[in-house]
Order: sequence, then C-alpha cells, then structure tokens
Amino acid sequence: MSTYVFRRLLGLVPVLFGISLLVFSIVRMVPGDPAQIMLGQRATPEALERLRETLHLNDPLFFNTQAVAEGGSPLDLFDSQYFNFVGDVMRGNLGTSIFSLIPVRDSLSRRFPATLELTLIAMLFALLVGIPAGVVAALRRGTMLDTAVMIGAVSGVSFPVFWLAIILIYIFAVNLQWLPPSGRLDASTQFDPITGLYVLDGFLRLRFDVVWDALRHLILPAIALGSIPLAIVVRMTRSSMLEVLSQDYVRTANAKGLARSIVVNKHALRNALLPVVTVIGLSFGSLLSGAILTETVFSWPGIGRWVYDAIAARDYPIIQGGVLFVAFIFVIVNLLVDLSYALIDPRIQYS
Repeated sequence: MSTYVFRRLLGLVPVLFGISLLVFSIVRMVPGDPAQIMLGQRATPEALERLRETLHLNDPLFFNTQAVAEGGSPLDLFDSQYFNFVGDVMRGNLGTSIFSLIPVRDSLSRRFPATLELTLIAMLFALLVGIPAGVVAALRRGTMLDTAVMIGAVSGVSFPVFWLAIILIYIFAVNLQWLPPSGRLDASTQFDPITGLYVLDGFLRLRFDVVWDALRHLILPAIALGSIPLAIVVRMTRSSMLEVLSQDYVRTANAKGLARSIVVNKHALRNALLPVVTVIGLSFGSLLSGAILTETVFSWPGIGRWVYDAIAARDYPIIQGGVLFVAFIFVIVNLLVDLSYALIDPRIQYS
C-alpha cells in the first residue's frame, strides 16, 4: 500500500507541471492587458510601460534567449515569467495579486474553507438523497416509483445550476422568506472563526446560534450545487445495484432465506458502491473547481467567484495559483477514492 501511495504521489509532479504550463499559456492567450485594466483607457503609453516593467509583464514568457545572447550564463535562459512562477510554487509561494497586492496563498487560506464547506454539504445532500433513491429505484424496477426517480435524476442533470439557484431564491428567500438568499452569516452575527468552516467553528466555540445561522445560509446553495451530483449518484447507484442484484451470490443469499434487508445492505449495496465511489470522487473534485455559478448567484465568498473575478481582471497570479491549487486538491481526492476501494472490497489489493 505504501509503495502504491508513494508512486501515486510521485506521479503528481508531472501532472501539476503540465497543468501549470497549460494554465500559464492559456491565461496569456486571453486578450487583455492587466496594466491597461488597472490604469484605465486614458493612461499614457509611458505610464503603461512603467507599470508593465513593475509587474514583470515585459519579461520573456518561457526562455530568456536575449540574456544568453548578451553574454549571460546558461541559467539566465530560465529567467522568465513561467520558470519564475514555477520556482515560486516550489518554494510554497503562489505569487501576489496584481490588483490587491495580497499574496495568493493568504487569499486562498481565507476563501477555500468557504468553498470546502459548501462542497461538503452539497455532497452530503447528494449522497443522503441519491444513494437511497438509487437503491429504491433498482429494487422497484419498472414501477411508477422507479420512473419518478429517473425523471428526477434526468431533470437534475438537465436544469442549469444558475437557473435552479434563482428559482430556489425566488421561492424560499423572496416569497416564503424561510431562508437567506446570500452570504454565509447574517450581517448582525459577530463571530471569530477558527478553521473557516463556520458550522464546525460554531460547535467548537459552543455558539449554536452560529451553527444554525450557517446551516440556514448553506441550504439553498448546497441544494443548487448538489443537484447535478445527486442526479449522477442516483443513476449510477441504480445501474450498479441492478447489475449486482442479478449476480449468483445474491440469488444464493435469497435462496437461503436471508432477510431482504441483509441481502440488499450487506451483499448487494456494498459491492455496488465501487462505481458510485468513483463518481463521488470525481463529483467532489468538480464541485471544488466548478462552483463559480453557485457562488456568484448566492454571493458566496469562495474560490470559484474569486478566480472568476481574477479572470475578468486578468490577474494572472490569482488565476495560476488558484487553478493549480484546485488541481492539486482534485488529484488528492482521486487518490483517496482509489485507496477507499480496498476498504469497500477486501479483494482489491494494492502493490
């Protein structure tokens, strides 16, 4: 097991290197000049040039061939924007925002807990509803209940997240006024978080009013964000359960007279969870990186909205650091999913 984990972690290096190269290249292909955006359309050419020099935007992108041609050392070839960025990342420095002048690492530490908390609650909602619904649909195959569950699953995939978010706000926040439409806490709530996960911090500080307030703010964005993984989990659970229920060992367990609940929960569901766990891992990583629409509609202060605003402002360090960080989390989540297979099915061995 340890050898397998080490090899997988070692494989992170070329993956993250490739992602950094791809993101760096794509960001600079997008039209727009950060200096022009900062100074405005009336800025003089001299002011723009000074700012570009200050921000190192005039440095070579990949290789500084001019420095070598002028008699510099071979190492000067790597004195460029990309390799300086890679060197900073290897030292744990993701750069500094062009506009706010705040280190990207500091902004990530403040915003990532908000995205993580929303993702965890959204996945919890998807699992608590999706797995039982998929199991029931498989056990009642061909019935009206099965049809209703599948219609709901197809609808969950079909509805755009932003549309569902607006509908939820209109019904439950505007008309019924049951839940807040945006933010993480009420403006009047005074609270000093510990980890940045407000629900957990509320328990740690014994502030149950904060726990309730944070949960109320999480309900609508979690439902909107969790609608797509919920639909995928339902369909995958149903399909996997139907396949497992047709296996010989399940028919043998039924022939022995075992209780239906034991056959379903112990023999069928556990073996049907392997493909479901794979979907869960991929969905979790996707939610961490793709919550931009949800965070925008609900004014959620997470990394999705943060990176989106950085793209509009051509804030290169935030885009590069944010995407690289999310990619790292995505790969780690998939590694944990792979390791969980051995816990679900003891027949799987890693070497």
